[in-house]
Amino acid sequence: MALMLPLILLLLSHFFFPGVEPTSFVMVNKCEYTVWPGLLSNAGVPPLPTTGFVLQRGEERTINAPTSWGGRFWGRTLCSTDTDGKFSCATGDCGSGTLECSGSGATPPATLAEFTLDGSGGLDFYDVSLVDGYNVPMLVVPQGGSGQNCSSTGCVVDLNGSCPSELRVTSVDGAKQSMACKSACEAFRTPEYCCSGAFGTPDTCKPSSYSLVFKSACPRAYSYAYDDQSSTFTCAKSPNYVITFCPSPNTSQKSSQDQSSDSRPTTPSGTSATPGGDSRTWSPVDMIYEGALDQSKASTSTSHLSLCGITVTLALAFCRMWLLF
Repeated sequence: MALMLPLILLLLSHFFFPGVEPTSFVMVNKCEYTVWPGLLSNAGVPPLPTTGFVLQRGEERTINAPTSWGGRFWGRTLCSTDTDGKFSCATGDCGSGTLECSGSGATPPATLAEFTLDGSGGLDFYDVSLVDGYNVPMLVVPQGGSGQNCSSTGCVVDLNGSCPSELRVTSVDGAKQSMACKSACEAFRTPEYCCSGAFGTPDTCKPSSYSLVFKSACPRAYSYAYDDQSSTFTCAKSPNYVITFCPSPNTSQKSSQDQSSDSRPTTPSGTSATPGGDSRTWSPVDMIYEGALDQSKASTSTSHLSLCGITVTLALAFCRMWLLF
C-alpha cells in the first residue's frame, strides 16, 4: 500500500488544482474564404506546437497551450505562394516567407486575440484588439471558467466596408476592394493617435473620432491603447477558448450602445483634424450583431464537474482501502 498514497495525492491534486491542465484553443473558420491563422508566443514562455497554418472554410483546429502561456492569434487573408516559393498574405502577413510565422508577429492592420493564462491572481486575461487595425471579424468565447467578467468578446462586424477612406487598405487589382482598415496610429504616425510622447498616459491620450468608429461597432474590443476598462476580460478556473473567424450571428439594426450591458457608453461621433488639416466628421457604425457576443456566457463545464466528481469518489474509495490496511 506504499504506492497508494502518492496515487491518492495525484487524484486529489487534479481536483483541487485544475489550473495545471493545458488550455485548449479551438480555432474555427466560418468565413466564406480561407483564413491562415498566425500565432505568436510572448517572450519567455514556451512556444506553441505551431505558429501558422491554413484553415479552410468550415474547418477547425485545436491548439493546446501550456500552463501560464501568453501570446496572440490573428487571421491572415488572401495568402499565396509565388514562383520562388515565398509565402505571403495581403493582410496580417508575418513576413516569414513561409506558412509558419516562426516568431514573427502580424503586420498591421490585423485583428488580434491576446491572452495571458494563469496571470495575476491565477486569472486568465484576454481581449480582442483593434489597436493595430482590423482585417477580419473575430469572436472569442470561453468554455467553462468563472467570474463576472468571464464572457465573450470580439469584433463580429465587418468593418472593411465602412472604414474611413483615410484608413482603408484596398487591393492592388482593378477592383480596389477594401481588404482591411488601419488604425489612426498606423495611418498618420502622430503621437496623439499613437498614445506616445506627450500623449503617453491615460490622462493625455483620449479616444479619437477614428477609434470611436471601431468602438461604436465593437464595444468590447480595444479601440485604442488605453481602452482597458471595457475591453479586458478575465476568467478563473482555466477555461478553454473558442476563437471564431467570421462568426455567424443574428443581425439587427440597433444602436451599438445597447449591445452590451457591461460596456461603457460610447461617446458620440466627433470631428477631428487629419494630419493634412482637413476637418471631417465620422458617424459611428450602427450595424451590430445582436446576441453574437452572448453565444456562451461563461459557466462551469459540466464535463469538468463530472470528472471532478469521479475523481473525488475514487479518492475516497482509495482512502477507505488504505485505512483498512
